[in-house]
Amino acid sequence: MATTSTTGSTLLQPLSNAVQLPIDQVNFVVCQLFALLAAIWFRTYLHSSKTSSFIRHVVATLLGLYLALFCFGWYALHFLVQSGISYCIMIVIGVENMHNPMMIITQKITSLAYEIHDGMFRKDEELTSSQRGLAVRRMPSLLEYLSYTCNFMGILAGPLCSYRDYIIFIEGRAQHRAQPSPSGKEEMPCERAEPSPNIAVIQKLLICGLSLLFHLTISKTLSVEYNIDERFQATASWPTKVVYLYVSLLAARPKYYFAWTLADAINNAAGFGFRGYDENGTARWDLISNLRIQQIEMSTSFKMFLDNWNIQTALWLKRVCYERASLSPTIQTFILSAIWHGVYPGYYLTFLTGVVMTLAARAMRNNFRHYFIEPPQLKLLYDVLTWIMTQIAISYTVVPFVLLSIKPSFMFYSSWYYCLHIAGILILLLLPVKKTQRGKTTHENVQLSPSRKFDERENSLGQNSFSTTNNVCNQNQEIASRHSSLKQ
Repeated sequence: MATTSTTGSTLLQPLSNAVQLPIDQVNFVVCQLFALLAAIWFRTYLHSSKTSSFIRHVVATLLGLYLALFCFGWYALHFLVQSGISYCIMIVIGVENMHNPMMIITQKITSLAYEIHDGMFRKDEELTSSQRGLAVRRMPSLLEYLSYTCNFMGILAGPLCSYRDYIIFIEGRAQHRAQPSPSGKEEMPCERAEPSPNIAVIQKLLICGLSLLFHLTISKTLSVEYNIDERFQATASWPTKVVYLYVSLLAARPKYYFAWTLADAINNAAGFGFRGYDENGTARWDLISNLRIQQIEMSTSFKMFLDNWNIQTALWLKRVCYERASLSPTIQTFILSAIWHGVYPGYYLTFLTGVVMTLAARAMRNNFRHYFIEPPQLKLLYDVLTWIMTQIAISYTVVPFVLLSIKPSFMFYSSWYYCLHIAGILILLLLPVKKTQRGKTTHENVQLSPSRKFDERENSLGQNSFSTTNNVCNQNQEIASRHSSLKQ
């Protein structure tokens, strides 16, 4: 019988027993499916051309709070308490002082805090191109604020979006994004028929179905905990340990693919997530997408993996920490990421290990990659070897993130003799490390059209660069193009 431990509704307990899944997981999936249907209704009957922004804000907020209440019961009060306290701080203390205390709350609150601070209390010349594009120039109303933080499309699983993107969606201005001309230069925004998200939603729901099927069948037979099984450690050969480490962590990813892709589909079904049109006139529905599965599984660098995993969180870390930190931004960003995830020791072990892996991988790339560009056969061999090393390093790094506790995490690392930690430290000691520049975008880059910027960012994912917490800085150019369309 599935567990009945939940603070949320137990209405679906019979279904939980039937599918042998915990009631909280059943509540989450059912609420997300309800949100998907509500999103279709929202786009059809409460379209911005048919109703006011006020009504859309109210409905999105009330539905979001109801889903939170159904899933979490009285714990849902945390949403209101956090949002209420944060809004009071913005009003009473003032936006010029609000961004520091907001760092301990949520992604949306901290993002909005910095965006208001950038828009109302900093000069444009002090901002990066991405900060200018996302800056909020007036204080949101309480309804706008609650709608942004508690809307039904993202209250359970996100993904994070900027406040300005959300307001553009609510007001129905998303289809007016600037389009590239044949010469590649950005033209003035022009009105086009609003594209349908149906194909994008269906594709993402198919991915959800496959991911869920994989998780319910194969993932349960490949436990990450088996990596620290005493009998396995004593009898398995090293090749077997390496292969099982990779396969078990590979099997752990589909549940994230399911949750994040479903959340993306819900937002798309409501009409949110439209990026614009590419150079072929095809609508893009990946403005707030949180992952790219193919690039994740084919990653040939630590950076490439993180560029495509939990994308919106990586953007948040860049915006609120990396490009604002004056000392050791990489380390500060990893620490913030660990604190944001929670208090389990495994999170801190993963992110501290990630610092070493990231810096070591960056040093290796800067010192050796240029020797393997030509001929193509040598480049192919290099890509194969770096894919193998990347998958092993990622799996090695994230085991504590899955195990959570300190003892099993150290059991795993000691069974591997801390070999990758030692290798990473030796690389950092023996190889010269080049400093990276942050937050600098040339005038020429700012003038790139939206589709060209996005394509160049996608192409850069295939290059073997390893600067991890700067993993989304290539998106600066893309966000800069958004700034011009927001001015209309």
